Amino acid sequence: MKKGRGEDGEIFRAAVRDVQPIAPTNRVEPFRKLPAPHPAKRIEDERAVLAELANLATDGDDVEFEDDGVFLRTGLPRDILRKLRRTHWVIQASLDLHGLTGDEAVAETAVFLAGCKRSGVRCVRIVHGKGLRSPGKEPVLKRRIRKLLTRRDEVLAFAEPRASDGGGGAVVVLLEA
Repeated sequence: MKKGRGEDGEIFRAAVRDVQPIAPTNRVEPFRKLPAPHPAKRIEDERAVLAELANLATDGDDVEFEDDGVFLRTGLPRDILRKLRRTHWVIQASLDLHGLTGDEAVAETAVFLAGCKRSGVRCVRIVHGKGLRSPGKEPVLKRRIRKLLTRRDEVLAFAEPRASDGGGGAVVVLLEA
């Protein structure tokens, strides 16, 4: 026996006659995925460890550079250096170390590189200056920063850019993905 449409409606209305609508304040909001937390203490600890490692990594003068101030990880094609000098890749981030001491510059660079790695940044410029204002006109930051860069696993290559992009007072760095 089949019921007609009118009977279905009547049965439904009878079934929900005593139902009260939910008040708007009692509604549950749909689940929204929150961004991953960045605990402040972990970030502080990471900075402290990076600074400590950077200080350890810059002790000693066992890293020599070619006259043109370049570095290339073993197994990578040499044309990467030419592309870096000509800023073939877009510089996605930049760090200026002017006015910092050697230790401060190394710590800032380590934190900067860690942040770039987390963010997926591939090409950066680090401005260390030419050392014209330092005692003896020696480029202290230049030597220390480049030494640090050679010891960082995420650094694939670096080279001095053209004069218009910083020349001898800067370095363009290619980072691994």
